[in-house]
Amino acid sequence: MAEVALDQVTKRFGATTAVDGVSLTVGDGELVVLLGPTGAGKTTTLRLVAGLERPDCGVVRIGGRDVTPVPPAERDTAFVFQQYSLYPHLSVYDNLAFPLRAPARRRPEPEIRARVAEIAELLHITHKLGNKATRLSGGEMQRVAIGRALVRRPSIYLMDEPLSSLDAKLRAEMRLELKRIQVGLGATILYVTHDQVEALTMANRIGVIDRGRLIQLGTPRQVYQQPCSIHVAERLGSPPINLIPADLLPSPAAPPGTRTIGARTEHLRLGAVGGPGPAALIRRVEHLGDQAHVHLEVAGHTLLTLADPHAPVRSGDRVGLELVGPLYFDGSGNRIGGTAAPGPASGAGGRTI
Repeated sequence: MAEVALDQVTKRFGATTAVDGVSLTVGDGELVVLLGPTGAGKTTTLRLVAGLERPDCGVVRIGGRDVTPVPPAERDTAFVFQQYSLYPHLSVYDNLAFPLRAPARRRPEPEIRARVAEIAELLHITHKLGNKATRLSGGEMQRVAIGRALVRRPSIYLMDEPLSSLDAKLRAEMRLELKRIQVGLGATILYVTHDQVEALTMANRIGVIDRGRLIQLGTPRQVYQQPCSIHVAERLGSPPINLIPADLLPSPAAPPGTRTIGARTEHLRLGAVGGPGPAALIRRVEHLGDQAHVHLEVAGHTLLTLADPHAPVRSGDRVGLELVGPLYFDGSGNRIGGTAAPGPASGAGGRTI
């Protein structure tokens, strides 16, 4: 594995700037996730590292070596795409062995057999090695696609939403598998997704990217608890953060210049009417087994928080609402002052009567 660094990299397509002055270092053995919406520049960033695109300005380094002018085949990277991209006429074994049989990297057959066996065992697909790629489930095909990258042992793995085509249950299983493999191999991975759960559960660090710019980079907890802007705050948290005018729920701790208050579920405390905060009307309660989503209305604004599934709250009830350590944003949407209250990175929390 090797450290990978982008230094003020910019890429334009005509009048569109896809990547705008991005500087980012992925440490040896680190998994960095680029999180952002479609069109944010995530995939273009991967393609710049792989050499599939050439930057208009800036430098790409792999292992301390400037590879900006180096063609893709000489960069020692492995790309895992959103689609499986397997050879349907080949067996699982031959799909895994294919990168090691390429003329530029051809290895002796005994070494290929040993490497394929090792990766197949790691991915729990040893029993499928004789199957054609067309006789696999979606999860198995994705394992083979990831295995075809792992078998090469490159300097860095570039992964472009590799789990997005899977159903929810399988995606959750593959998140755990992929993180286990990454830790076990000490692999360096630059991973792209728009799924906040993947980012929070897999990343050593998360880079939030929008319109080609890297807005914030930090550990999952740092980015969740201390977002630099409303845009970043909205990227993480389930249920999503509540954004309310500063005068709706007055907070004595609000710094000067506060225009918007960001209240995650752990920042909202429900209590009896007549407490320190204003009264709120419960519009709807959604029971989801281990928790309840409580939809509130305060002065025409809707809020969403979590409650214990056994809490005595019903639609039509009025409850007191108190802010506890929320986030504060100025008129431009940038976070100011204050410190986010400690809480779980999943966005769960919230206390109720």
